[in-house]
Amino acid sequence: MQVQGKYDARVFLAEQMTRSQGLRLKRLSEEAYQPAQYDRDLSFTEAARRIQVLEAEIELANSF
Repeated sequence: MQVQGKYDARVFLAEQMTRSQGLRLKRLSEEAYQPAQYDRDLSFTEAARRIQVLEAEIELANSF
């Protein structure tokens, strides 16, 4: 969100992936052999979505 040419830091930080999400996403993407799923510039929402998808894929693979 821009306010007169400046970014609102609170909004920016609220939209960013958390450190915990980043660590979890990196581990899961490596475990699922999908390193491209990790990107350190993801939003909180996109990181949560990718984590959910990777967890489901790993769970499915482990069920065989």
